[in-house]
Amino acid sequence: MLNKNNTSTGLLLGAILPGISLLVFWFLLKNQVVFMNKPGIPYFTAFAINLFIIRYCYAKGADKTGNGIAMISLLFMLAIFIFKLQSL
Repeated sequence: MLNKNNTSTGLLLGAILPGISLLVFWFLLKNQVVFMNKPGIPYFTAFAINLFIIRYCYAKGADKTGNGIAMISLLFMLAIFIFKLQSL
C-alpha cells in the first residue's frame, strides 16, 4: 500500500474516509442523525482516523504520502467548518 511515496497517493488515500463519511451522512441518512446535538461528530471521527493513518505513514518513512493525507484532511475539515458548522 505504501510502496509509492508521493503526494498524489496521499491525497487519494486521505480522501477515502472523508468521502465515505460524506456519502453516508449526506446522501444515505440525509443529515437526520445528530450525535449528542453535535452535527460534526461523524466528520471529526473520519478526521481522527486520518490522523492515525498520517502517524503510520510518518513512522514507515512515507513522508510525502503523510503530507498528502494531512493536506486533504485539513481541507476537508475546513470545508465542514465553513459549510456545516457555521450555520449553527
